[in-house]
Amino acid sequence: MFTGIIEGLGTIRGVNPAGAGMRLSIKADFVLEGSRIGDSIAINGACLTAVSISGSRFEVDVSPETVARTTFKALTPGSRVNIERALRLSDRLDGHLVSGHIDGTGRITYKRAEGNVLRVGVAIDPALSRYTIAKGSIAIDGISLTINNLTAEGFEAAIIPHTAAATTIGLKNSGDAVNIETDMIGKYVEKFLTGTNTNASGDKPASGVDMGFLQKTGFI
Repeated sequence: MFTGIIEGLGTIRGVNPAGAGMRLSIKADFVLEGSRIGDSIAINGACLTAVSISGSRFEVDVSPETVARTTFKALTPGSRVNIERALRLSDRLDGHLVSGHIDGTGRITYKRAEGNVLRVGVAIDPALSRYTIAKGSIAIDGISLTINNLTAEGFEAAIIPHTAAATTIGLKNSGDAVNIETDMIGKYVEKFLTGTNTNASGDKPASGVDMGFLQKTGFI
């Protein structure tokens, strides 16, 4: 589990294909003190497992499913990435609950300065838009952000100077692809109400929750 508060940046040092997957070698801008092999580390929002660690350098394996759902296929040596290690129970819960399971990718449609913030528009698939609400939470490349406005193509977020400087969002340009994880609470609510969600496969089981049930039980 993560919070979307990026710990620091890193640089891709190696991209080694492994069938339809890959192994990434990454050098963090900080020493990974206390981290061990087997720990979960989010790279651009995707939860990956450290298979080797030495100082600030580490390696992670990326499954074919993760490659297919993320922007990782475009990573090359020299690419900058966001890094967040897993949440500890003793930590403050800043940001929002982020699972590290990427729902899909989006595309930056514009960046414009307005006062002391950057307004960033992101286009996403309609299947993901259903989980977005104004003033709700979303993770872009692992960064916990607030949705300022919903747009015809997706949503808009306001980036403060600290976030622009401390993460890769400040390096992105219009047209760049980004990893998207929508708010997990919305997906759980949908599953409870309908018995499925848009990422599920197979037959959709009937839900026992409908307007009649809610009225009978006093919710409406």
